[in-house]
Amino acid sequence: MKKRIVIKLSGRIFGMDNAKVLKDYASFLVKISKICQPIIVAGGGNIARHYITHARSSGADESTLDELGIEISRLNAKLLIYALKNKAYSHPPTTLQEVRHAVDDGLIVVTGGLHPGQSTNGTAALIAEKINAEQFLNATDVDGVYDMDPNKFKNAKKFKRIELKNLKNMLVHEDSVAGGYDLMDIVALKIIERSKIKTRIIKADLKTLEKAIKGGEVGTEIVLQSK
Repeated sequence: MKKRIVIKLSGRIFGMDNAKVLKDYASFLVKISKICQPIIVAGGGNIARHYITHARSSGADESTLDELGIEISRLNAKLLIYALKNKAYSHPPTTLQEVRHAVDDGLIVVTGGLHPGQSTNGTAALIAEKINAEQFLNATDVDGVYDMDPNKFKNAKKFKRIELKNLKNMLVHEDSVAGGYDLMDIVALKIIERSKIKTRIIKADLKTLEKAIKGGEVGTEIVLQSK
């Protein structure tokens, strides 16, 4: 059986003018599926944030906003499924059980969010746990975890590896409103910890993804404790 790799894909790559980017990702996934079985979790990105902001200003509650974000992430998943044609499971699974069945078919599986109150990072970690994935790659807009925001501070330093408990401490100071998660969230980290899932936070970029899938040291590796 091929090793299974769960990849959370930044919602940014599903942006408005990115038809070519999506096709490039599809070609890459088809190529890489010869050596592993990719299971993709699509993020909601700016499109989800756009809907969430509008609905929030109309007074919608947080769990309704979460459901909105999930629907957008599933639409993003469908775009990638269409680009993958017959190489992908035909639609985004909507439950963990369905993800499990879809993965057993051996095709590339693309899903969005599953449950309100859970980021797509949390969903990806749960899926990795459920299907006993070889590793979980969180492909985001930044190329790893830094000691401070690299967009704001020129001297921010990137961690090659970070202990899970240290990352947890950094995240405690973040907010957890709908549409607000980025690098990781507490739910995802708890799952990674209890099932000892091999996890990396990397830049959503095809060369980097390929290196990570082939075992290269890119981005930031999350370790349970320092050796």
